[in-house]
Amino acid sequence: MSRNGQYWAAANWGGKVRVWAEAGRTLHRVWQAHSANVFALAFSPDGRTLASGSYDGSVKLWDVESGTLLWMGWHTGSIVGVASAVAGSPSGELLISGGSDGVLRWWEVDSGHCVRVRKAHQGTVQALKVSPDGTRLASCGDDGVINVWDLQSGDLLQMLRRDQPYERLDITGIRGLTQTQKASLRALGAIEDMSVGG
Repeated sequence: MSRNGQYWAAANWGGKVRVWAEAGRTLHRVWQAHSANVFALAFSPDGRTLASGSYDGSVKLWDVESGTLLWMGWHTGSIVGVASAVAGSPSGELLISGGSDGVLRWWEVDSGHCVRVRKAHQGTVQALKVSPDGTRLASCGDDGVINVWDLQSGDLLQMLRRDQPYERLDITGIRGLTQTQKASLRALGAIEDMSVGG
């Protein structure tokens, strides 16, 4: 749904995109956007353009009023998420896409140029979200990590993830473990204070 609620959009497994106007009351446009499943849609903040990302590896930007293709870009894997934001690019507006290759790409909306590429996740990028103030981007992936990015610079600000099994498990003083078992646990992230006897 566009930010002002004027347009609604949906896509199907066959690559078609449908846009409704008047807050979903009137079918506005239908077009064949991709040759494969469409996994992601995002309206621009002003609602004039719609980004689509597909299993075919392409990200496309469309004019909502006419249904005209404005530009197209590519990933090495399928596109799973797209997010649109006003940011500090020369045009003032950016589109970010993420896909099964674990990569994020920043696109200038006006030109369609890819201005930044970041390896974000091991495995598929599952979702993207721009902060309400438009300064940060959150991405999450198959690796169980949520990354927080500076939207303008593309710098990684924070990595959030749950602990892996045995990570930070204190095995100091535990009896009955062989040295090999302790070494294996330490390799998995367990901690042991070697200065403590036992």
